[in-house]
Amino acid sequence: MTARTTPGGTASRRASAARRSAWSALAFLLPAIFLFGYFAWWPIGRSVVLAFQQTNLVDAPEWVGWQNFQELFADPLLPQAVLNTLWFAALSLVIGLPLPLAVAVLTSELRRGGALARTLAYLPVVIPPVVSVLLWKTFFNPGEEGVVNAVLDLVGLGPYPWLQSPDLAMPSLVIVATWSGSGTAILVYLAALTGVSTELYDAAELDGASVWRRVWHVTLPQLRGVILVLLLLQIIGALQVFTEPYVMTDGGPANATVTVLLMIYRYAFLFGDYGVATALSVLLAVALVVVSAAYLRLTRAWSTS
Repeated sequence: MTARTTPGGTASRRASAARRSAWSALAFLLPAIFLFGYFAWWPIGRSVVLAFQQTNLVDAPEWVGWQNFQELFADPLLPQAVLNTLWFAALSLVIGLPLPLAVAVLTSELRRGGALARTLAYLPVVIPPVVSVLLWKTFFNPGEEGVVNAVLDLVGLGPYPWLQSPDLAMPSLVIVATWSGSGTAILVYLAALTGVSTELYDAAELDGASVWRRVWHVTLPQLRGVILVLLLLQIIGALQVFTEPYVMTDGGPANATVTVLLMIYRYAFLFGDYGVATALSVLLAVALVVVSAAYLRLTRAWSTS
């Protein structure tokens, strides 16, 4: 005579199995959670504490409260660094956002040489950032021997003091940053373009839509989720620009390319004031969180519609 299993007993065993499965998953995740917390969240928490301390990272720290923030806000260079960073971010969006998308669309339309085009597009990402920046620094040589000025001379323009002019230095840095970082965005756009249904293009072509209208009404709507994510990443990256101004101009000329991250570097490693440097880092992190939250809030409806 076989024992019957009641519905209540079956549900109890299922719940018990689900709990065991959850605890097993948590046990496997614990090492990763510990490592992530130790190497990510612990430094963040330590930085917040350090922002209210004065230390040389050797002797015992001294609690100074809001003094680091007061010294920071008293620095007359801070407003200019913030404006320079915002100006760099704005130029990066104007130049660096549409360019990779346009290159990706053109590359996807190639019937021959598509693989070569993808390789050339991603090549700048493979080059170490400092190497590429130093290379562009020689290209922007103010004399006629500079590569950029030599090319412009072919059409009767120049020479221009690219990195020596307060008006041209920041656009020059944006050009370098766009060239160095657009390869990843191009590949992401190309991958997203493979998911766009060809039937949509065929229908638009049958309706007599031009290439521009097909891009505007088919391609861009299908890529809007990817565009929003890459736009947010580009904003965050642009607000943390450091390599280009540090290597190419060191914040000059006349502090025209001093950025927030460059000020953090100077406070920490030139002035030895780690407390003020950390205070500025905390403010930058808070600003990035606020910008990201506001961006996600504003674009939520458009990204899901």
